[in-house]
Amino acid sequence: MNHTAHISHDAVLRARVALLGSQALTVRQEVAAYRVLARVSPLAYLPLLARALCAYSRQEFADQPGTALALRAEAVGAARRMYSLEAGRLQLLVVVLRAYGLQLGVMGRQEELDAVQEEIAALDTGHRTELGPLEYEITLLDGPRPR
Repeated sequence: MNHTAHISHDAVLRARVALLGSQALTVRQEVAAYRVLARVSPLAYLPLLARALCAYSRQEFADQPGTALALRAEAVGAARRMYSLEAGRLQLLVVVLRAYGLQLGVMGRQEELDAVQEEIAALDTGHRTELGPLEYEITLLDGPRPR
């Protein structure tokens, strides 16, 4: 039995149709579609899910820090899974960890923030690579960052 055996094919079809449709989706609808599709095509959809979750946390839950944090934690999980499948996606993981760390900082959760910053430092080995468009888009969600 493969990993897609228990996924509703109707749900997958609905998610694909929603993303391909001519109507603009809300970020909530994007998240729902990417959650389904990441289960059947993780390499294609996990990065998009991570971006959509970060956007959703910022756009819809800026006034609900606990919910925003949970969404960003889910984004970190998606980015970790993507990195485990494709080591070349390190920048995605680092960018999403930074977004998660920003939310921890907003909430005053210093111990957890310190752990995230240590993880980023361990991952960021100094091999600077230019951010891809998806990673760059995630960095823009919380505004410009000091260099």
